[in-house]
Amino acid sequence: MGSIAMGEGDNQSRNPAKNNSKKRKKVSPWGNYWNYYGYRIGQDLEEDPRLKVFRKEWFEGKDCLDIGCNNGTITIQIAKKFLCRSILGIDIDYNLVQDADRNLRKAVRLESSAKRPANASKLRAEDHPDGNLEQCVTVSSNEEPKEVSREPSSMEDRNLFDIVSFQTDNIVKSHHSPEKRYDTILCMSVTKWIQLNWGDDGLLKLFAKTWKMLQPGGVFVLEPQPWKSYENSRGVSETSAINYRNIMFRPEKFQEILLDKVGFRTVEDVTSELSRTKTGFDRPVLVFKK
Repeated sequence: MGSIAMGEGDNQSRNPAKNNSKKRKKVSPWGNYWNYYGYRIGQDLEEDPRLKVFRKEWFEGKDCLDIGCNNGTITIQIAKKFLCRSILGIDIDYNLVQDADRNLRKAVRLESSAKRPANASKLRAEDHPDGNLEQCVTVSSNEEPKEVSREPSSMEDRNLFDIVSFQTDNIVKSHHSPEKRYDTILCMSVTKWIQLNWGDDGLLKLFAKTWKMLQPGGVFVLEPQPWKSYENSRGVSETSAINYRNIMFRPEKFQEILLDKVGFRTVEDVTSELSRTKTGFDRPVLVFKK
């Protein structure tokens, strides 16, 4: 974590660029990879393949939470594609949250640039259908000026800044009971890192808090990593190695825990819809309803 927070100039002055790159790769004890979407999606895909199995009714007009948002890529894509009322992305890594804020600002700039010429064309077509701008100005000058409403007329007209936000938070270690309730909560490829860092107790806290934070009828979208992935990551720290040996609740038991112990009513497995997607995004996606 300290190495990640170090300024770029400081790193370059002490180490060659190659060593700096290696150092960054090693410091990911919570799965806080700097180029996570780069190696999972690749540079050739504009949209996260998992959005194909997400349903509009989970998000449209809803308040949503994305646990372990990384650099905010999928959080922003969900807001744009499914028209959330709000979506908050949280991550344990402050630097990744800063990246998410930068990505949000970039998305807003791109969205504004795309809307500007489209809105101009629309105004010309609607206000001056005969192309006679001079006549339109003469007529309008004789009318009382009307107050222009600044309120967005629909979800599509809202600025992404009004919908998307990010904050640094540790869902396991947060002691306060959040008053905010959500309609949909996502937890995509996070459970492994919670168990490796905080054991089965951390996993149970995650599930219990998720249930409490959901509105009645709310949706919990869970993408657990397979057990093989735990084996590959157990050596990232001494803590993870110890916790790995003591894990009792493997991913195949998560459904039973969430339904029988936590209290979710139903579960739907939408994994089959990802069967032909890019490698790295063919993990199970389970949808629980409170």
